[in-house]
Amino acid sequence: MEKSIKVSQKARSPFNNFLGVKIERPEKGVVHCSLQIGPHHKNANDVVHGGVYFSILDTVMGATIKTVTNKSTVTINSSINFLAPLKEGDTLYATAKVVKVGKSIITAEGEIRDCKDTLLAITIGTFKVIRPNMK
Repeated sequence: MEKSIKVSQKARSPFNNFLGVKIERPEKGVVHCSLQIGPHHKNANDVVHGGVYFSILDTVMGATIKTVTNKSTVTINSSINFLAPLKEGDTLYATAKVVKVGKSIITAEGEIRDCKDTLLAITIGTFKVIRPNMK
């Protein structure tokens, strides 16, 4: 098993802290995130807002890419399929994997499941490597 690695503070952004995203067990090629659903995560239909799903998937894909390439990236495209809703009090679990690493473009896939292992959402994302001196 790969040695556990440190995910940068940028992955633990103020936005992720606001949402309550927990980045757990980061290892090379595998990052797990979780989120306990609270009232502020719900939409008008009383289920988790799609933006919450998207945000945690974007986070887990970016963090996973960082463990594989040690490069900073920005999302340039992402597509998500919402498969099942989640309600307040439940916890969602997100994981990702790197599909392809190019010179400046990286593709990753992610998924969200609940505690019963029900698949809630899947995504594929395209990320651009940013230059180290870019701010």
